[in-house]
Amino acid sequence: MHQASRQLEISFDDGQVFHIPFELMRVMSPSAEVQGHGPGQETVQTGKREVGISGVAPVGHYGIQPQFDDGHESGIFTWAYLYEMGSQQTAFWARYEAQLKANGVDRDRPMPPKPGSACASH
Repeated sequence: MHQASRQLEISFDDGQVFHIPFELMRVMSPSAEVQGHGPGQETVQTGKREVGISGVAPVGHYGIQPQFDDGHESGIFTWAYLYEMGSQQTAFWARYEAQLKANGVDRDRPMPPKPGSACASH
């Protein structure tokens, strides 16, 4: 993990090496919190440009579970998903930008407070 550039450097057995921005990992997390439980239930993530990763836990032999410094830690990134994300970064960014546009939100807008949270000042 490169903290200064906020990127995960990952290499695979086929010789591919990818540098995946933490922000992209965070906004495209495979967690239910981000992806929902089905089509149309996604929660567009905003305000994650400066997100960091404070730790990474291995998950069996099939992936990792990053702990993001904004408190998100429920996404399990399989090696296959990380490979896809690394090899198709342009498509992942385009999908994210389309989600932002479709929801009329800016990439840097702070996330609204979760329903029931104590912080309702936004």
